[in-house]
Amino acid sequence: MSKLEDNVNEILGIEKKEEKFSMAEFEQPAPVPRKIDESKDDIDNDYVNSRDNYYNLIDKGNEAIEGILDIAKEGQHPRAYEGAGQLIGQVAQTVDKLQDLQKKLKDLKELPKSANTNIKNALFVGSTNELQKMLNRKDDEVIEGTETGTKQDNTWNR
Repeated sequence: MSKLEDNVNEILGIEKKEEKFSMAEFEQPAPVPRKIDESKDDIDNDYVNSRDNYYNLIDKGNEAIEGILDIAKEGQHPRAYEGAGQLIGQVAQTVDKLQDLQKKLKDLKELPKSANTNIKNALFVGSTNELQKMLNRKDDEVIEGTETGTKQDNTWNR
């Protein structure tokens, strides 16, 4: 403390308090390493990691809400309540993101099952002669070295 603060404390009869801070109070816990299950594919591993991160954000957000509500109650300041409201909204958005994550995973898992394998519109590219042969089932042998609708030797197949 400065000399001025010491003089004021002496006049007012306030005892000098020695505050000792230990670094152990302010140290953050070591981050938890990601768990990667080699038996699962990337989609499942990403889902598990994202889900864990969202739950951690929700837990920390709830702790922050409790702290800021305590501050708002003590100070009765509208700005503190506004900050608490914004924080509550952000935690609610994180919960929505967690639900969206589950929906996206469900959609990814169902995609191969729900894919339509029927061909509804097919386009034939070729000459009318080739089409007639195909329709009459006379086209038993494949024309060697040519593909229908491709350009070879700077000329179109006819």
